[in-house]
Amino acid sequence: MVEYTPGYLADHWCVKGHIVLCLAGELRTELQDGRINVLKPGESYQVADNVEPHRSFTEVGVRLFIVD
Repeated sequence: MVEYTPGYLADHWCVKGHIVLCLAGELRTELQDGRINVLKPGESYQVADNVEPHRSFTEVGVRLFIVD
């Protein structure tokens, strides 16, 4: 379980794979190529190791369940 407060912005590009489930709030994941994906409660995504460097941010705060 991870909680990010409103205004959180990751300070690095992550290359590690994850399975992420959004429990509350909203998470925006920016890919290094400029695409942005929005994750809302009940939604999930998966990314493999060394596939797409990404970083996360949230304007409103978010609670996540993450499997690394």
